[in-house]
Amino acid sequence: MLQGNECTESTVWNEVIYDLGGHPLQLWGWGEVKSAHNWHAHRVLFTDQQGGVAGAAQILERILPKPFRRLCYVPRGPVCREGDTAAVYEALAAYASQHLPGTLLTVEPDTELAPTAAGWQRSSNTILIPKTLILDLHHSEEELLAAMAKKTRQYIRKSERAGITLRRVKAMDDIEKLLEIYHQTAERAGFALHDDQYYRDVHINLGDSSLIFAAYEGSEPIAFVWLAASQETAFELYGGMNERGQALRANYALKWFAIRKCKEWGINRYDMNGLLNDGISNFKRGFADHEDMLAGTYDYPLSPLYGVWTRLLPAAKKIIRYIKH
Repeated sequence: MLQGNECTESTVWNEVIYDLGGHPLQLWGWGEVKSAHNWHAHRVLFTDQQGGVAGAAQILERILPKPFRRLCYVPRGPVCREGDTAAVYEALAAYASQHLPGTLLTVEPDTELAPTAAGWQRSSNTILIPKTLILDLHHSEEELLAAMAKKTRQYIRKSERAGITLRRVKAMDDIEKLLEIYHQTAERAGFALHDDQYYRDVHINLGDSSLIFAAYEGSEPIAFVWLAASQETAFELYGGMNERGQALRANYALKWFAIRKCKEWGINRYDMNGLLNDGISNFKRGFADHEDMLAGTYDYPLSPLYGVWTRLLPAAKKIIRYIKH
C-alpha cells in the first residue's frame, strides 16, 4: 500500500502537482486562500516502496459542530500517477481515517472516471458542478473558432471592433475596480459574494497562477474574467461586467482573448467551470460544440454518523456553500 506523508514545502508540492498534470485548485496557493478563510489545508504525498510519488491530495479540513468533528474535502483531486489511481484513493482514505477522523472525506476529481477503490460512494451533495465545458487548447485557433456557435463568432468580431482594449491585470489597484464590477454583477444576477479580502487573498496567494483579464473602454474597466491556472489547466473562477460592458458585449472578445492567451502560454485545457440551465451557461456553450461530464462528487464515510449527516443534507448544504470559491 502507498504511504501518505504531509508535505510542508510549497515548491516541492507545486512541482508534484505540475508533474502529475494537476488542477489549479490543488496548488499550494489555493490551500493558503482557504486556510485564511475558515479552513485548514493538508498537503499529502503518496509514495510507493521505492519512494516514487504516485499521487497527491490537498485536503481542505473544516471543523464541524459536535459530534461530527470535521469534513475533509479534496477539490479537483486527488492527483494520480498513471496506473496508480485506485491505490491513491485507498491511501487517501486510510490517511484521512487515521489523521483526520471525522464524518466524511469528499472528493471531486478532475477526471471523467469515478473512484473504483472500495468504500467510496456517489454523493448528491455537489460542490463543483460536474457538467462543464473544457476546451482542448492543442487545437488551432481556427479549429477553436470553427467549433463555436455562429452567433458567438459574430459577437466576438463585433466586440473586437468596438474599440475596447483587452489586457491582463496584475496590480491590486486595478483589481479593486474589477471587484466593483463584480459587486454590480452579483447584485444584478442575485448571487452572493465573499468579502473583498477573500478575492485579494486569491490573487496574492496564487501569484502567477492568478490570471485576470479585463476589457477597458478608455481607461475604465467594463468586464473581466478571472482564472486559476496550473501548467495543465486554466479554470474560470469569477467574471463580470458593468452596463457598458453588456452594451458592447465585451465578454465575448474578452473570453476569446483569455482562451488565446492560455493557449499561447502552453496551457493545455481551458475549463469554464460548470454548466447549468441559465444565461451564463448558454453564453459558455456558444464557445464549443461539446460538453464535458466529470465524475462528480464521491464520499468516503469516516464515521457511523455519516448516515445522519446525509439525512441532514439541507442543513449540511448551508455549511457546504462556504466551500465554494
